[in-house]
Amino acid sequence: MNRQANAKEEVKPHIYLELGKLVSSVGDDMFLSNMHQFINTSLAVSRVELSEWTVDDSQSAVTDVQLLGYAGTELNPQMQTACPPRARHRSDHPLVKRVLEANDDLLIHLNARMKNNKDDSFSGTSHQCSMVSRKANRCCVISLHRPQADKDYSLQELSFLKYLSETLLPLSVRHASVHRQYRVKSGGTLTNSLAAMEHTQLQREFNDRLSASDVVLSAREKQACLEFLAGATVPEVAKKLCVKNSSIETYLKRSAAKLGISGRHGLVKWMIGT
Repeated sequence: MNRQANAKEEVKPHIYLELGKLVSSVGDDMFLSNMHQFINTSLAVSRVELSEWTVDDSQSAVTDVQLLGYAGTELNPQMQTACPPRARHRSDHPLVKRVLEANDDLLIHLNARMKNNKDDSFSGTSHQCSMVSRKANRCCVISLHRPQADKDYSLQELSFLKYLSETLLPLSVRHASVHRQYRVKSGGTLTNSLAAMEHTQLQREFNDRLSASDVVLSAREKQACLEFLAGATVPEVAKKLCVKNSSIETYLKRSAAKLGISGRHGLVKWMIGT
């Protein structure tokens, strides 16, 4: 990876198009690919990993690590992954130590040549920046890799990633929850089950956001907004609701006026609270 994009003080308009794709793909196989593309609109990372860690505070140990997916370049066989295998036996791993100490959302920067205090060995061969969100005994971890040959993350980039984590972590927690619910259910296809669970959760969270904002939408306005948040186009929503395209556009304009936003990307930003 030769390209090194610096984080901008102002977010590029194109980032909202990628954000819409990311939000609509929560719960499906494209989520990590869309996250990788979303991040790379502003700064370069070679690989994105998403994992869910289970923590046992009584033993001060990580008892399980589930890799939920990754996108980007394949790791060099010698490269240290952000998901240490058999994590319960790797309490010396620097990321494990930080996760065990986490009480709130964190941005953890691990330099490729950072030393392991226990045996003075190096922790890996990639620059890593991990976003961590802990709820009870579960931690959602987004890890971003850069090859050692590239420049490490700058302070400006780390600041920008901290800003992005406020959006990426809630979406990733939701994505992990959908997968966790699917694992405990039996029957049905993966695509249909995930889609059904995600739509129900999206509807619940949308209604919660409306209540918190003290905004009242009509039934049609709600339906149009929810379908848009799920990634549908105007013609697709119109066909589903059996109305004209112009009617859907009217519902969305009315909703935008009530919510004090502008356009589809404004709706996405409002939904995730940014």
